[in-house]
Amino acid sequence: MTVNAMTEQPPPAEALPDVLMRIVSELHDVAYLIERIEPQLLEVGGGAELLNSPESMKVMQGIDLAVQKTRGLAEFIDTITGEIPQDWAVDVATALSLVKLSEMQRALGGAMHHGNVQPLAKAAGDFDFF
Repeated sequence: MTVNAMTEQPPPAEALPDVLMRIVSELHDVAYLIERIEPQLLEVGGGAELLNSPESMKVMQGIDLAVQKTRGLAEFIDTITGEIPQDWAVDVATALSLVKLSEMQRALGGAMHHGNVQPLAKAAGDFDFF
């Protein structure tokens, strides 16, 4: 007797441009989440005192650099995706199995709508056991 489980499995091969655009969406979400850390650090760290510390300034500059790099990668992938023929296909099953965050796995697998960053309060309060 065989039991078929209803799972959200991606098809064996998907159009490469579609997969890349899901990655672009995830990168924009990451940049947004990183960017939202800065005001929180200023609030917790005391604003002016934080900005007067050379070490703290390096951290803040590192946050800005992380946002810029993440957005730069997203724009790069977005731009080259326009040059890739729609009939190029890839099997993403193995790559998806390596992604540990379930929401990201669903988003990259095409099971979720894109462009919806989870609220920072939810992101800070939720975690996966591993």
